[in-house]
Amino acid sequence: MLTTRYVPGSPNWIDLGTPDTEAAVAFYGPLFGWSFQSAGPHSGGYGFFQLDGKTVAAVGPLTEEGAVSGWTPYFQTADADATAKTVEQAGGTVRVAPDDVFTNGRMAGFTDPGGAEFAVWQPGTTKGLDLVTEDGSLAWLELYVPDPDAVRSFYRAVFDWRIDDVSFGDMPYLLLSTSEGERPDMGGVMPLRAGDRPSWLPYFEVADCDASAVRVRELGGDLVAPAVDIDGVGRFAVVSDPRGARFAVITSVG
Repeated sequence: MLTTRYVPGSPNWIDLGTPDTEAAVAFYGPLFGWSFQSAGPHSGGYGFFQLDGKTVAAVGPLTEEGAVSGWTPYFQTADADATAKTVEQAGGTVRVAPDDVFTNGRMAGFTDPGGAEFAVWQPGTTKGLDLVTEDGSLAWLELYVPDPDAVRSFYRAVFDWRIDDVSFGDMPYLLLSTSEGERPDMGGVMPLRAGDRPSWLPYFEVADCDASAVRVRELGGDLVAPAVDIDGVGRFAVVSDPRGARFAVITSVG
C-alpha cells in the first residue's frame, strides 16, 4: 500500500497536465471534494489539489510540445541528476532535464523504454503528498506498456524495485514494490490495451466506486472501463476527465 513515509523509489507526487486548469478544477473539485491552491504568481499556473488542507495532487498547464492531457506520477530520488543518467543508461529517455523548483525540490521527467512517461522528485522543502490511500487521494499506480517483461530491467536499474509475478484469476500481473519500507507494494504492470498509448494510470480511493463513476459522467467525463470486482482488492472503474486524462476510482476492501 502507498504511504507518506517516503523511501527511495516510492511514489511521492502526482500531477495533471492539462490545456485548461480552470476546467480541471471544476471537474475534480466536485468529484473528489478537492479545493485548489495556486503555487504562486511565479508558478506558471501550477497549483495544488487539496483535501481538508492536505495536498493530494497537483495540476498545471501542458508545457511540452505535442503533450496531451494526462496524469504523471513522481517517484522519490535522493539525486535527480544521477537518476537521469541511469535512465539513459538503462534505455529510457530524458524528456525534462533535472531542474530545481525554487527551494521545494528538484525534478526531472522521463520516458521508459515502453513509451510511458514518469518523473522523479528529489525533496527539498516539499517532501511529497500529504495524504494517500484515504478517500479522495492516490491509492495505487498501474503501468500499461506493450510488453511488461521488457521494462523489468529498466525499473530495477532506475529504482531498485522488486517486481514479482502474481495473478488475479487468469490475469497475469507484475507487482511493484520498493526495496525499503513496511508493506511496500505500490503498483503493478499490465499489457497495453489495444488502441491505447503507454502510460501510468493512477487510482484514487473513493467511498463508492459506482457512484463516483456516475459522477464522472455527470461532470463531463467518460467511462473507459466499467466497474469490476477483484477478490481481495476491491471494486474499481477506469474513467477519463473531459480533456481525456485517464484515471481509475477504487473502493478498496479492508
